[in-house]
Amino acid sequence: TGLIRELGWWNLSEACRQISEWRAASTANHNLTISVNLSAKQFLQPNLVADISSLLSEIRLAPEALKLEITESTVMKDPSAAVEMLQQIKSLGVRLAIDDFGTGYSSLSYLHRFPLDTLKIDRSFISSMDDEGDGMEIARTILPMAKNLRLDVVAEGVETIEQFELLKKFNCAFGQGFYFSRPLSADGITALLKGDLAWQGFVQTK
Repeated sequence: TGLIRELGWWNLSEACRQISEWRAASTANHNLTISVNLSAKQFLQPNLVADISSLLSEIRLAPEALKLEITESTVMKDPSAAVEMLQQIKSLGVRLAIDDFGTGYSSLSYLHRFPLDTLKIDRSFISSMDDEGDGMEIARTILPMAKNLRLDVVAEGVETIEQFELLKKFNCAFGQGFYFSRPLSADGITALLKGDLAWQGFVQTK
């Protein structure tokens, strides 16, 4: 229906407003950042960079507090155009991540040209690490490559202590998934930041 553009912009605006509130609420929160998915249709909007710049200025949010996540398939539809758009976004000071990395699109030849900060390993590879399948080898390959390109790596879909321990063994510094916490509302995260709520991840012992 095309409404993804309006919904996506609302989502981005609300996320920026919320992280601005959290950062202002306490000096302990000053370095908090937020990651927001950017849809393919949003990424193609000709006025996207100007709109993001205006939004950050309006709510007085430091650009480095925002990280935009774009899927690998989106940037590989037109890699040359994607490079230009990513560079424009990067010029604002906003950080950039490639989401669902490794899901069947050959972006390796362009990876060094993208002004990225983070690669996010797709959850499908993490979920197959338990049985020592292809996911383990892909994770083992992506991590040193990203390090050589000076990129952070986030493992998506971490759900078990076995996955967590393997990722630690591979020196993966960041992860997200149900192992750490179920999704929380804004109020829930506010309580978490205040110390009124404990992490809701799995509690497992060997």
